Amino acid sequence: MLDEANQSSNPASGSGSLSDEALFDAYSRAVTGVAELVGPAVVRIDVGRRRRGREAAGRAGAHEAGGSGSGFLFTPDGLIATNSHVVSGATEIGVTLNDGQSLQADLIGDDPDTDLAVVRVDGHKLPSVPLGESRKLRVGQLAIAIGNPYGFQSTVTAGVVSALGRSLRSQNGRLMDDVIQTDAALNPGNSGGPLVSSRGEVIGVNTAIILPAQGICFATAIDTAKVTIAQLLRHGRVRRARLGIAGQNLVLPRRMVRHHGLERDGAVQAASVERGGPAGRAGLEQGDIIIEFAGAPVAGFDDLHRLLTEEKLGARAPVTVLRRGRRIMLEVEPEESR
Repeated sequence: MLDEANQSSNPASGSGSLSDEALFDAYSRAVTGVAELVGPAVVRIDVGRRRRGREAAGRAGAHEAGGSGSGFLFTPDGLIATNSHVVSGATEIGVTLNDGQSLQADLIGDDPDTDLAVVRVDGHKLPSVPLGESRKLRVGQLAIAIGNPYGFQSTVTAGVVSALGRSLRSQNGRLMDDVIQTDAALNPGNSGGPLVSSRGEVIGVNTAIILPAQGICFATAIDTAKVTIAQLLRHGRVRRARLGIAGQNLVLPRRMVRHHGLERDGAVQAASVERGGPAGRAGLEQGDIIIEFAGAPVAGFDDLHRLLTEEKLGARAPVTVLRRGRRIMLEVEPEESR
């Protein structure tokens, strides 16, 4: 009897082993199910770019440079989401579908600030994947990446959502917000592929890896991607507002922060003001220190970029500045950034 009791209480034997096996099977079923559902909508993207300078001089046929990445069909009529850095500057875009079919694609638009792009192929009833909602994500839930790392088509890796709401610098230096961190393995060629939930919905667009690190990879959240994709489809670009200033981030002295009752000790100082630009017309002067825009505190240029959205175009907005120790409020009407 004692032996039987010991055996039944041993987690490594009997029902314990069956439980572990059942859990493993559930995990396997989730990953394989997503791979089978989403895999047909994941594509390989190959691009050609024109070489410049000495690299192409005197070499016939050497004016094209190649590159590749991943993407995914999100409509059955051929719209594909990918990364801006995969297709930006491409003179030719080729798409290989999961079934091996090769098609030429046209660039609808790309946005380096969010590292997103949309291309289109001619097609009808193509396999596509639904877009989920990243705001409902929780740290620790299953995340599955599908792409073409190193040219190996339809490679699947799985991990978890490691963190939410991260910020990451895009290739042009602008700060991307609402970035998902995952430990699902990504490699060169995964860029632009989908990060997918266990429900088979896209929750992010894989965008970056930290090469020296282990298991630190990033994806643009799909809620951000939806907004960007909608603008790319409507305008071919993302419309953003501008003030017409050049400036620098500034750390304010503590006495100034206390005196003016500021929430933060950071601000933006205008190093120059474009003549005839929105800020110039509003009366902003060189040397002014911007501490608020549209009622929100400004602790640096990243805050300004975040606030200068399409909704601010053509609408007057208050901007609060410090000028020679005085607090002044101006009204500026931002214009479209080109």
